[in-house]
Amino acid sequence: MPSPAKSPATITSRDNRWLKLFRMALRGGLPTESNSVGVEGLRLVEEALTSGCQIEAVLFSESGERHRAKLAPLISRPEIAIPILTTTDRLFEGIADTEHPQGVAALVAPRPAQLEDLFSTPAGQCSPLIVVLAGVQDPGNVGTILRTAAAFGATGAVTSATGQSGSASPFSPKALRASAGAALHIPLVQGAALGILLTQFKLNNISTIATCVHDDNPTHSLAAPWEIDWCQPIALLVGNEGAGLPEDVVHSADARIHIPLERRVESLNAAAAAAVLFYESFRQRHKST
Repeated sequence: MPSPAKSPATITSRDNRWLKLFRMALRGGLPTESNSVGVEGLRLVEEALTSGCQIEAVLFSESGERHRAKLAPLISRPEIAIPILTTTDRLFEGIADTEHPQGVAALVAPRPAQLEDLFSTPAGQCSPLIVVLAGVQDPGNVGTILRTAAAFGATGAVTSATGQSGSASPFSPKALRASAGAALHIPLVQGAALGILLTQFKLNNISTIATCVHDDNPTHSLAAPWEIDWCQPIALLVGNEGAGLPEDVVHSADARIHIPLERRVESLNAAAAAAVLFYESFRQRHKST
């Protein structure tokens, strides 16, 4: 095993340039000028280091140095040359987003993706399977949906605003924790205009499936999850937690899907519903390969 990289002197000033960047990315939840986002905790830093994304720096607190040996094979590779930084426990707590930080964080630049990247069929898949988060506002839901999508074989993801609401950033600290780092692995396009997105799907022969919470419109024919052919190219549209998808989006979709429930249960939240649908997609797509 490679020996852990040596750190420079411990950073002891809260005005240090690196600490300001980590504070912006973690506590502030904002990307840095170089478009890096912050990940915190041993597991997320490991995910970042193995994601193939560019790493701007890794930061340990004094007590977080205990994690250095585990990360050594990833941060000691000469071809990477990542700046490895150390600061005091007190200053690390001041830049961390978690209540009880583990003392290790990283700045990572997510890989840029274009819509065109999502339209092709990756190796080992029967067709593209794209999840569109349209106005999903809770970062915990955004992260959980991306984690579920990646776990069940989705090939790409898009976040989009609706006329009612925007979508939370998949790279905010809370969303990244909820996704367990999946947002760094799955091809992801942020902020696509919903109308343009739907047009692009049609032009590329990708069927749009709109999730519907209630069967309250007699003009809409709703399909159960197992009635959809998930082996065709599909974009699954997941709407806002309270309002769902805009009516015009539901109307224009190629199919509308509804999860049958016991009458005493009103609905599932967005993340739970997505998990059910992606499991059915995985079952069909796995069976066909």
